[in-house]
Amino acid sequence: MKFVDEATIRVEAGAGGKGCVGFRREKYIPFGGPDGGDGGDGGTIWAVVDPNMNTLADFRFNRAFRAERGGDGEGSNCRGAYGDDMDVPMPLGTLIYDEATAELIGELTHPDQRIKLAQGGFHGLGNVRFKSSTNRAPYQFTKGSPGEARDLRLEL
Repeated sequence: MKFVDEATIRVEAGAGGKGCVGFRREKYIPFGGPDGGDGGDGGTIWAVVDPNMNTLADFRFNRAFRAERGGDGEGSNCRGAYGDDMDVPMPLGTLIYDEATAELIGELTHPDQRIKLAQGGFHGLGNVRFKSSTNRAPYQFTKGSPGEARDLRLEL
């Protein structure tokens, strides 16, 4: 008799933070130029082996996992905070499939193995990145890219 345990979960990585438009203003420097910082990268979701788990029963109740979004950039060329990565504990021997394409993403075979489930978004750029010799006071910035979102099928 063969025991097969299955579960379906949704993982959403964090989006990147947006860049900032800021300008340096000090008492004796009237035209200080741009100093808007970049945003932070979004958090990535990882599958890790938990030696204390032996079934996928925990995924019946908690089916959605969302990593933290990256922080927005600030003035004074301050970069936004990185979003925290999220570890999803799974039992040893779990097969991870993408629900949309039925592609095998990976199998947890070693106790210290980590598999990337969803990549976090890239940070947005502040206006410091857009300055040039002809455009000395840019008002441009970019928003961070969204993180990956996937539906996964787990099989033990």
